[in-house]
Amino acid sequence: MKAYIFPGQGSQFVGMGKDLYDQHELARNLFKQADQILGFSISKEMFEGSDESLKQTKVTQPAIFLHSVIMAKVMGASFRPDMVAGHSLGEFSALVANNTLSFEDGLKLVSQRALAMQKACEAQPSTMAAILALADEKVEEICASINGVVVAANYNCPGQLVISGSIEAVNEACEKMKEAGAKRALVLPVGGAFHSPLMEPARQELEAAIKATPFHTPDCPVYQNVTASAVSDPIEIQKNLVIQLTAAVRWTQSVQAMVKDGATEFIEVGPGKVLQGLVKKIAPEVEAGSAILPGV
Repeated sequence: MKAYIFPGQGSQFVGMGKDLYDQHELARNLFKQADQILGFSISKEMFEGSDESLKQTKVTQPAIFLHSVIMAKVMGASFRPDMVAGHSLGEFSALVANNTLSFEDGLKLVSQRALAMQKACEAQPSTMAAILALADEKVEEICASINGVVVAANYNCPGQLVISGSIEAVNEACEKMKEAGAKRALVLPVGGAFHSPLMEPARQELEAAIKATPFHTPDCPVYQNVTASAVSDPIEIQKNLVIQLTAAVRWTQSVQAMVKDGATEFIEVGPGKVLQGLVKKIAPEVEAGSAILPGV
């Protein structure tokens, strides 16, 4: 069985999507539609922008979403998933790819999500840190022992867990993680504490937009970040998507569940190769690679 997986923030690069635009009329039409929906030329930012402009959350998130979704659309009949999943932002790409959301609605939600997150980051300085080679349980235990906001945010693969919270609490947690034997505790260059309680204002803002958006019965199940299990009911998908901003990304558990449910091949759709690398660490027995496009 084939599982298609969609990357999140951090996989962007200047020039992303230009090959799709140059070689496929469908891609050109979708990029033009995206420029109109967003009210600025996202395609220009993607093809010719700077690293700095691409790092702005309001640009990064729609850019990665567009690269992934347009890639899936261009694949045409060869895009036949038995299941899908996306890492954080990538969950929105996955939901357009399996027809839970329309292209237009998915892009509007991603744009609103990015702006709401940017606002929450500016309101309260916060950060994230990668903890390497320490048991998940130990990371959770240390986070719980700190007087301040710091939580386990991204379960990326065994031995790689990202924590998220206020700057003071994350720094304190990093020191304790090192003392407990972590190989590294590295503060990440991110704008804020994604997937933590500090995203609550953004979650509330996004909730209204998600609830006003039509969700359809998907073509195949999505393994959502919040539950790490197969979901096909549009109402449940919608509910989990609302919670996602303040809840942990259970990527390790999602991949394990997909393998348990029969996935033997994982295909990453979008920029970069981050997710296939994580899949190989989580489930070395399965195949993992990038999507192959017709004519590219």
